[in-house]
Amino acid sequence: MKVQVIEKDGRPEWAVIPYGEYERLMEAAESLEDVRDYDAVKKAIESGREELVPAGVVDRLLNGENPVRVWRKHRGLSVSGLAAACGLTPAAVSQIESGKRSPSIEKLKAIAAALDVDVDDII
Repeated sequence: MKVQVIEKDGRPEWAVIPYGEYERLMEAAESLEDVRDYDAVKKAIESGREELVPAGVVDRLLNGENPVRVWRKHRGLSVSGLAAACGLTPAAVSQIESGKRSPSIEKLKAIAAALDVDVDDII
């Protein structure tokens, strides 16, 4: 690699390289960043801080299905099971899932905790 060094006060100040070399270095830096991101996500999944969400769950959410219902079914809970886990009645959970009832933030927090998701995931 041909490098031109520009000095200031007798010390290297700038290194000038051909543009092709610059592009190659940028690609290598981006690849390294991707590998580091991958490693961080892999560690988060292995430690239980993050989880893989199946494509079917994502598709149902993107298609506009009620997120409480989608996550409840993904977690293998019945309406009664979710209700018991978050201190609601089965009727209240059904009404929330059908959109007939809007829960308070406290109830949303309880539902999210029972489903092991963030509140944002069920809003």
